[in-house]
Order: sequence, then structure tokens, then C-alpha cells
Amino acid sequence: MFFGNSYYGIFGILILIADIFAILNILQSGADNLKKAVWVVIILALPVLGVILWYFLGPRGGR
Repeated sequence: MFFGNSYYGIFGILILIADIFAILNILQSGADNLKKAVWVVIILALPVLGVILWYFLGPRGGR
């Protein structure tokens, strides 16, 4: 009964880690500040969908 609920916690932690990873990569990218801000807001507002969109469409590369 309680065992099934632990998967939600693990899934939440994985999403949090992915969000932090994506935000750090966005902030280190060479994109302009407005694009960075928009991507960070998207990821914070839509954690799962935001990370997926960032993975396929987001800014790449370091400075």
C-alpha cells in the first residue's frame, strides 16, 4: 500500500535533478539573456515538459 507511493518521491527527485541540470546548462550557454530567462521560466513553470522541450529545442554550447 505505501510501497507504491515511494515511486512518486523517486520520480520527483529525478525531475528536480533534471531541472537543475537543465537550468545550469541554460545559464552556461552562449544564448542572450532574454532567451535564457525564458527557458528558465518554462522549466520552472512546467518541470517535466520544460525539460523535454529544452532537451530538443534549447540553447546549446558553452561560452
